Amino acid sequence: MQGRSYSGIVELWEYASHDAVGLRGLITSGQVTAAEVEDAARRALESADERVNGLALPVFEPALDHADDGPLAGVPFLIKDSGPMAEGVPFFLGSRAISGVTARYDTDLMRRVRAAGLVTLGLTTVPELVISFATEALRYGPTRNPWNLDRGVGGSSGGAAALVAAGAVPVAHANDGAGSGRVPASCCGLVGLKPSRGRTPCGPDLGEAGFGMACESGLTRTVRDAARYLDAIQGPVAGDKYTAPPPLRPYEDELAADPHRLRVAVTTRAWSGAPVDPEVAEAAVRTGRLLEEMGHAVTEASPQIDWDAVLRAIATETVALVAPVLLAPRRPDPARMEAVSRRILRMAEEFSALDLIAGMDAQNRLTRAVGAFFTEYDLLVTPTIARLPAPHGTLRYDDPGHTVESWLRAEFDYGPFTSLFNVSGQPAVSLPLAQSGDGLPIGVQLAAPYGREDLLFRVAARLEEAVPWHDRVPPAGLRRAGGR
Repeated sequence: MQGRSYSGIVELWEYASHDAVGLRGLITSGQVTAAEVEDAARRALESADERVNGLALPVFEPALDHADDGPLAGVPFLIKDSGPMAEGVPFFLGSRAISGVTARYDTDLMRRVRAAGLVTLGLTTVPELVISFATEALRYGPTRNPWNLDRGVGGSSGGAAALVAAGAVPVAHANDGAGSGRVPASCCGLVGLKPSRGRTPCGPDLGEAGFGMACESGLTRTVRDAARYLDAIQGPVAGDKYTAPPPLRPYEDELAADPHRLRVAVTTRAWSGAPVDPEVAEAAVRTGRLLEEMGHAVTEASPQIDWDAVLRAIATETVALVAPVLLAPRRPDPARMEAVSRRILRMAEEFSALDLIAGMDAQNRLTRAVGAFFTEYDLLVTPTIARLPAPHGTLRYDDPGHTVESWLRAEFDYGPFTSLFNVSGQPAVSLPLAQSGDGLPIGVQLAAPYGREDLLFRVAARLEEAVPWHDRVPPAGLRRAGGR
């Protein structure tokens, strides 16, 4: 912000041009105050939300309590309408049938968010029950993509993606159970990291989220923000069921490290058999070529995957994720829920112990197969989703004609590349490495062996240098509105 302020209020286009590390640096150097940044963020959220409809509630007044000396102190932040639960904040899971369950205490992740100094200003929109790749819940209406307001933002972390892409905040919470962070990252031109299983905390109420297939993370516009944010939230909490291997050094230090010569596999074939848009496939292929130019050994290869096993494992995870709704003291009225939600709740009620065991067996088989693949390769490059960001209404979550099976088919025809790594536990990141001919973002996914987020950060940093995306600004973004 070049040391300038206007009656204590920072210009919005200047505010939106900085990432989280940049804002923290300006605050630390005294060029701006944390109060000025918060004021700008409040105005930015109001302006951006009018365009993209990404907030589930009005902006918090005041911001949630936070440390003033953490690694991201003073940086504006948003949490998702599914948690991390913050004491005193109501959550709705995107459903008209849930009137608002107010959290009685912070979850472990929320404690880390506060300790990092992040200034939590609001709650972001999600699809109902947080189980769709389209953020179009009837509770709030569709969340719109700042790159094209007629297009969707992905899901389930759709409100977070829309507001980060628009420039309202530089970083927002996301979680990822089948691609819920990476799919919106691809749709909105962001960095979306799914950490290794056990890397980030999900307690204290859960020993593992979705039988270990869901994890907590965030969405950012830059790789360095993703690294600093993961440094702030990662690591075990006392009583965790299991944890990922600790990093050898801060992830932020990996950004300048040499990844050395890697064995890289590239595939554009969806394990579900879904067709892949040629522009999307070409983005992954070009990334492979770029990595080859950097000196890596690049081969067309893919793990051999039983897609029926993926669907069985994800169905098991989905039952775990919706179970709290069925077990709630006041069970929501299904008549006020959307059509696919009703189907999934019925499936969960009918799920047997043998179904659960079969789902866990499928997860184990897939984890072994993908783990074996990464003994031969250091990195796998794929598209993040199979298509360009879809027009609103494409996935039809409230269509009573959907069965669970037809819904899953529609969902994974759109996003067939992400869920495997939720099942198998490896880290994966979506990077905004390309754009379509009409200017829509295209994400490319990189996956690495279990516990190797360090490797992802090393490679992602080199790709960001080679194919910088910072100057790409969505038409409905705040920087564009400011004339920059």
